[in-house]
Amino acid sequence: MRSLCWFLLWLGAAAAQNAIVRPTMIDDVLVNPGMGIQTFQRFNRQAINPGLRWSEVGAEAKVRDAAGKVDFPESSVAYFRWFWWQLEPQQGHYRWDIIDTALDEARRHGQKLDMRLMPYDQGNPLPQWYRDSGARRANKDSDQDGKIWSPDSSDPFYIKTWGAVVAQAGQRYDGHPYLDAVDISTFGYWGEGWGPYPPDWPTQKLLTDQYFDAFQRTPLLMNFDVLETLVYSTGRGAGWRADCWGDMGRPGRNFAHMLDRYPEYLAKGNLQDVWRRAPVSLESCGTPGSWFNGHYDLQYIFDQALRWHVSTVNIKSTPIPETWKKPFEEFQKKIGYRFALRRLEYSKSVKAGRMLPVSMWWLNAGVAPVYAAYTLALELRGPGGRSLLKAPVDIRKWLPGDAVYEGSLYVDDGLAPGTYRLRVAILDPRTDLPAIRLAIEGRQADGWYDVGEVEVD
Repeated sequence: MRSLCWFLLWLGAAAAQNAIVRPTMIDDVLVNPGMGIQTFQRFNRQAINPGLRWSEVGAEAKVRDAAGKVDFPESSVAYFRWFWWQLEPQQGHYRWDIIDTALDEARRHGQKLDMRLMPYDQGNPLPQWYRDSGARRANKDSDQDGKIWSPDSSDPFYIKTWGAVVAQAGQRYDGHPYLDAVDISTFGYWGEGWGPYPPDWPTQKLLTDQYFDAFQRTPLLMNFDVLETLVYSTGRGAGWRADCWGDMGRPGRNFAHMLDRYPEYLAKGNLQDVWRRAPVSLESCGTPGSWFNGHYDLQYIFDQALRWHVSTVNIKSTPIPETWKKPFEEFQKKIGYRFALRRLEYSKSVKAGRMLPVSMWWLNAGVAPVYAAYTLALELRGPGGRSLLKAPVDIRKWLPGDAVYEGSLYVDDGLAPGTYRLRVAILDPRTDLPAIRLAIEGRQADGWYDVGEVEVD
């Protein structure tokens, strides 16, 4: 009995030396890197498409911001696509200024860039120099689709010249801090890896491998159209994207991507867990306006996206119907990651040059992890100086649910005695500045969250 009493007294004394903080959670939409609703072929504060249509041709120069407020969710990711004829108007002469401008504009608008480079489509032909080069063509003028000059993508000249575009882009942009992800674009319309004239599997693999050779630091996304290349690419570390999200079928057509191909391919390809290591991105089939006009089941569309652990969605920068704005807002709160500090325990006092014991319980209330490396940090700030305490934590492992860190963090020996505010943030490792908004109260003007007080002796 006496030993139990001493233990309880010791436990009480230890607890008296510690502070316990339970931050209050908030229900706001959080605009954070690598997640959320994307802008498409434009940036934050730029006018959206007024109707149900959009352009596949990416801007080649700066676009002026709108004069007034834009009725579209704020976004951390701008998604752009450009055709081959835009990027290489003459063989070997590349217009990288187009992508340079987009990256600069992304930074200026508080976003990062997702991009796809596309060979051609029905309305945007291959570069004139390619069509005049003597390269093999897959169809003839007399064919039903003869007005569309479709290349034989197994032609060594196609593999070489398209591969040069990919290789040059990778050499120039791989690892760029404002490049968020790159689509794997190989052959066929929009480079989506399907079409009336597919090459054999070895050629498809070769065209896919060109991206893994070129982009070894920037995440890659594989389109969802061909199961074999989808399984191969995700097996090499790519995430996946589906560009007909929301398709619930058309009258007279007994097929719908949402009810047939997407769930079937995920099961057949054993792809249900890709999201744990690489992002999932969705693009609307049509627009929210066309869904609304077609009386689509919005809740089912959202539920499937969440079940697939989506991080980003592209709705073509078109209007969200008024009665759907609230559901879209609630959907935004669930996609991607959503970090909340639920409990923090730390020693109320510490000596400069010593270790500060801390215990943190975090919750990821989203449906996916964060895929880029960020730094979990505490900060002591006061009149006597500042000490940055970085925790040895890989937050990319914070899957939906709970995570705990328990350890001791070093307090700078140059810190003067006094009372300091204890703050927490998740930092960009390149700048050591707060990068991620948390789902808790206490955010300061500089992005840090004030959580308590520490006496430095």
